[in-house]
Amino acid sequence: MNIKMTASEAKNKIQELTQEINQHNYNYYVLSNPIISDYDFDMLLEQLIKLEHEFPELADENSPSKRVGGDITKAFETVKHKYPMLSLSNSYSKEEITDFETRIKKLVEDEIEYVCELKYDGVAIGITYVDGRLSRAVTRGDGTQGDDITTNVKTIKSIPLKLMGNNYPKEFEIRGEIFLPKNVFEELNKEREEIGEQLYANARNTASGTIKMQDSAVVAQRKLDSYLYFVLGENMPFKTHLESLETAGKWGFKVPKEKDNFIKKCKTIDEIFDFINYWDKKRNALNFDIDGVVIKVNSYRQQEEMGFTAKSPKWAIAYKFKAEQAKTKLLEITYQVGRTGVITPVANLQPVLLAGTTVKRASLHNADQIEKLDIREGDWVFVEKGGEIIPKIVGVEATQRDIFSQPKKYITHCPECNTLLERTEGDAKHFCPNEWGCPPQIKGKMQHFISRKAMNIDGLGEETIEQLYNAGLVKNIVDLYRLQKEQLLPLERMAEKSVNNILKGLEESKKVPFERVLFAIGIRYVGETVAKKLARHFKNIDAIKTATFEELIVADEIGDKIAESIIHFFTIEQNQQLIKNLKDIGLQFSLSEQQLENRSEKLAGLTFVVSGVFTLFSRDELKNLIEQNGGKVSGSISKKTSYIVAGENMGPSKLQKATELGVAIIDEQQFSGMI
Repeated sequence: MNIKMTASEAKNKIQELTQEINQHNYNYYVLSNPIISDYDFDMLLEQLIKLEHEFPELADENSPSKRVGGDITKAFETVKHKYPMLSLSNSYSKEEITDFETRIKKLVEDEIEYVCELKYDGVAIGITYVDGRLSRAVTRGDGTQGDDITTNVKTIKSIPLKLMGNNYPKEFEIRGEIFLPKNVFEELNKEREEIGEQLYANARNTASGTIKMQDSAVVAQRKLDSYLYFVLGENMPFKTHLESLETAGKWGFKVPKEKDNFIKKCKTIDEIFDFINYWDKKRNALNFDIDGVVIKVNSYRQQEEMGFTAKSPKWAIAYKFKAEQAKTKLLEITYQVGRTGVITPVANLQPVLLAGTTVKRASLHNADQIEKLDIREGDWVFVEKGGEIIPKIVGVEATQRDIFSQPKKYITHCPECNTLLERTEGDAKHFCPNEWGCPPQIKGKMQHFISRKAMNIDGLGEETIEQLYNAGLVKNIVDLYRLQKEQLLPLERMAEKSVNNILKGLEESKKVPFERVLFAIGIRYVGETVAKKLARHFKNIDAIKTATFEELIVADEIGDKIAESIIHFFTIEQNQQLIKNLKDIGLQFSLSEQQLENRSEKLAGLTFVVSGVFTLFSRDELKNLIEQNGGKVSGSISKKTSYIVAGENMGPSKLQKATELGVAIIDEQQFSGMI
């Protein structure tokens, strides 16, 4: 028999779980030294979330449960920096570093000690802590003011919500850089390629776009990371920059450490150059991008003595690495067909060493890019990696071009099935419309269907799909469920155990929830997040199938392009038959009874804004209740807002706007009565 906890017991348990989860987060994301399994960690987090739901009055705004995100920010508030975020002077030659050191010696008579650090290629951030708790996070902006992105920063697991120990100042700011790890960026681009979206160019721009997303749950999924490297505030107890970072590390921050050689104390110009040369060679081995090295005077007293120019401190300078570039020959332009039919031209190059790897291929993106650069087969071209993960061609050495060279004509027919290519207005890419007869599209759709974030079918991988297709056993995803043991056993590398795993995995996949099935069937532009939004809004596939354009764009995050793609998908008879066959097989094409529990249409057609602090519900619970009862949640007040559910400390600007627009304001008791 379950005995319900008292509020006092729950409070103690929540504190205990919070402390334990924070420590495990620190071990994993800061020390890179986890001491429990992912499963055990998830179980602890689940316990905490359950208790916070049962006792919402005990839920802390800086609880580790907030790491998963969920809050929507329609407009980011502009905030003035307490201390201006100045930029550093950049140098591109070692002579300029020598000049910097010479100037420094003229400004200070004492012996000077320098600190060399990595220059992270990310998004600058300033985070304020009050009484050891994360209070506000603001982007650099123009250096004087930036955007408040606190909600999104709280999802970054290497940034502490509550500090360790108790010897920190009452209030201080720490600055650093938020970035997207290279492995996460590569995975993200792989997913975009699968759904036919244009690939992100580089990790820095992607991190910048991510940190300003409106849905913090999507930010949490992106797995952003950080390094923090500058502590500032009133009457700080440190004498040197290095001492401040060592102490910040003890408070729980992810700071550069000497043991990793990410930061180094130097006394001579030669030691500075040693650090620069080391990282110029080794930077590609890191799982994050750096574009240079920062040199600072270590002593705070000496920094104060030297002062600032109008734009930057006199006691620091950044040395920028040269963008890595190589010249090689373009042997041939070939064309790849993605699973959604999108055609991507590829430059096949004479192999060349670039940024630590041998580059043989580079994406040419689309026909416009080829025309813009006037790239021709046989050209000598410049290939650059710089901050890019995917090599790109940045120019042509026209002086070495063959006099008989002809401009490249873009293909008109699919290289795989010879179907005439199409290009919709406003779209940069061509695509092959023969989705049911073009081999790469057929195989690509099946490979996407079985992938980890879609159906996640044990025993099946990309190579197996290729093998099954080539053997003539599967021509679409329905055929996967018709496979027999007798058909699989004769195939190469297919033993009894592996065949049983495949068949069991296919059977188990019939339990996969609707939103993942919707993502798996591969409607163009319907990625993982859009599939979830569609499933929650329409609740079943038939409602999506019959929805009009106007009904589709009402759903959260569904724009014109996605709506048109969904409508087009269901106009094709083969797609309708596919859905019918998968339904007959037993796949989930509607939300489960558990998901539909407590749902109603009591708030249908109404839009709510939730603002303030509540006692009966948490903010997330209120938002969930609105959506469960057919209403829509918005982050900002407009003429379309039906009600504002207001708690304590509702922002004065929201109150003023609600009054101006005549929007009804209700409290949580009145809202409770509505449902």
